[in-house]
Parts: sequence; C-alpha cells; structure tokens
Amino acid sequence: MLLATAAFGIGITKSGFSGVSLVHVLIFAYVFGAKASTGIVLPMLIAGDTMAMLMFGQHADWRYVRRMFPPAFLGVVAAWLLMDVMSESFYRPTIGCIILALAVMQLARKFKEEWFTNIPHSPWFAWVMGILVGITTMLANAAGPVYGLFLIAIGLPKKEFVGTAAWFFLLLNLIKIPFSWNLGLIRLETLLLNVVLLPGIYIGLIAGAKIAKRIGQREFEAAIIVLAALAGTHMLLF
Repeated sequence: MLLATAAFGIGITKSGFSGVSLVHVLIFAYVFGAKASTGIVLPMLIAGDTMAMLMFGQHADWRYVRRMFPPAFLGVVAAWLLMDVMSESFYRPTIGCIILALAVMQLARKFKEEWFTNIPHSPWFAWVMGILVGITTMLANAAGPVYGLFLIAIGLPKKEFVGTAAWFFLLLNLIKIPFSWNLGLIRLETLLLNVVLLPGIYIGLIAGAKIAKRIGQREFEAAIIVLAALAGTHMLLF
C-alpha cells in the first residue's frame, strides 16, 4: 500500500505539482533506504516522464530544455562523483535550504517584481539552477521543486510548464541510468517491482492533470510554491 501510494504520488508530480515529490521520496527512502531508493525509483520516474511527455509534450518550450540541460548534466556528474563520500545527513538539509531559498525568492518576486525582472532570464541564473537540478536529482530525486520554481520564475503557463518539465526530466533521467547502474543502485530484480507499480503512476498522472485543468494559473503557481516549501522544510528538518 505504501509503494502504491508512492507510485500515485509520482504521477501527481509529473502532472505539474512538483512539490508532491516529497511523497514518493519519503516512502521509498523509508522502505529501501535513502541511497538505494534513488535507483529503484529512477525507472518509475522515466515511465512517468514518458507518460507526461505523450500527454503534454507538444506544449514544451524547448528553449528552457536546451538552456538547462548542459548545466544539469554537469550537476549529475558532480553528484555521482560525490555520492560515495557525501552523507545523507549533509546533502538532505543542503537541498532543503536551496529549495526554501528559491521559494522565498519567488514569493519576494510576487510582491517586489522589479527586484527580479531580469534575473530569471539571465544565462547565469539558468546555469546555477541547472547545476542545482542535476545535483538534487542525482542525490535524492528531488529536483522537481527546483525546476518547477525556475519555470514559475520565467513565467511559463500551465501547459508549457508541464510539457517542458516532461521532456526535460525524461532526457535527464535517461542520462542518469548509467551513473545509477555504476553505483549499483539499479538491479534487474527491482525492475519487476517497477512494472507492478506502473498503473499507480498513470492513475496519479490523470488525477493531477484533472486538478491542474480545474484551477487557474495563479492558483497553480501558488500550489507549486507551497508544495516546494513543504518539501524543502521537511528535507531541512527531518
């Protein structure tokens, strides 16, 4: 039941509500251990990304896939090199602080838009965010809130948000396969579990898409910020 709930959470996440990634990250870490769970979850994330790409991929804004992918790849490589020496007690609070800082920045932008008029569209901002996305996705599969806050900052509408995120994470998660395999985090015996849980991902994706369709752009952005802040707070404190 726990794993089915986590699979449903993955589907919700892939519909655009990136902060819900807290659900499957916590459940899989509880059942399998934090490090081992990253490899077990990866094929399921790829399945969810593929479903989301087929449903929403035509709305992708490829500028923000191309702009973020090179630094994100560098972040994946950096995290892969550090995973054997970096303890979870260090990187989880670090990721939590990053997500909270981004959420606070986005809230500040809502009230003082002139402070951040040009920053989200600056090349250096895309590189910094891309590296953070790569590091957080490799260490904890927790890059959804980071990338979601980036897409909110640049002002993407809901459909473009979901389509862009679907393509970006599909490509990035595929790139992670050899790194996770090298670390022994993906094993043939865990792939059967992934197959069994696929229906839960699809149901979650459909449910999340229906929710996103019923709310306005402002409510959608508010949900992204709140869920990201909750995810960051939990990683920082627990």
